[in-house]
Amino acid sequence: MTRWPGFHSLRVRRLIAEGTGTFFLVLIGPGTAMVDAFTSGAIGPVGVALAFAFVVIAMVYALGHLSGAHINPAVTIAFWSVGRFPRSEVVPYALAQCVGAVAASLMLCAVLGPVGHMGATLPAIPVAGALVIEVLLSFALMLVIMAVATDERVAEGFAALGVGLTVGFCALMGGPLTGASMNPARSFGPALVGMQWRSHWIYWVAPVAGMLAAARLYEFLRPAGHLAD
Repeated sequence: MTRWPGFHSLRVRRLIAEGTGTFFLVLIGPGTAMVDAFTSGAIGPVGVALAFAFVVIAMVYALGHLSGAHINPAVTIAFWSVGRFPRSEVVPYALAQCVGAVAASLMLCAVLGPVGHMGATLPAIPVAGALVIEVLLSFALMLVIMAVATDERVAEGFAALGVGLTVGFCALMGGPLTGASMNPARSFGPALVGMQWRSHWIYWVAPVAGMLAAARLYEFLRPAGHLAD
């Protein structure tokens, strides 16, 4: 306790929570895609989408009260853009999320080897189409996050379920087309470990753009009497 006095600070604990949440997101999400490739399609795209949905639900329930369970740099940036997250915490959160994603990808590579492109998000359609799909999926996800995380009119206890199910149905639709990332950290970990950089910029630009737009729209639509968290 005395050797590292700052280690137990609230800020450090929140960063550890974000890194841990993103670690398990990548371990289970892209990890399931890698297992699907390793077993020659035994799981299938529906199974992969369900894995993403379930791990998001679990991580939001487990860590939401500790750090907010953003587990996504684009979510963090979007919250900051509408005044719902401090600017000083944006970069530390994003770094923690990316470190967690890389750690999970390293673990998967050590256990399974470089199968299935390390679960990297690689567009199967032209770049312009992939960009549009990722923007729209990210927009939909952030719209739900804004509702369940910032609006007191939404029933308590449904945040994890709402966000997880949204990730799941977005993965069902967009997974075969773009990988349905909606998350720069989720894409960065597998890309770095597997050296899969083709069109990687899409998975930073599109989630940030889509989520910024969704956060702004939700704040615009929110009635004046419901502006407080």
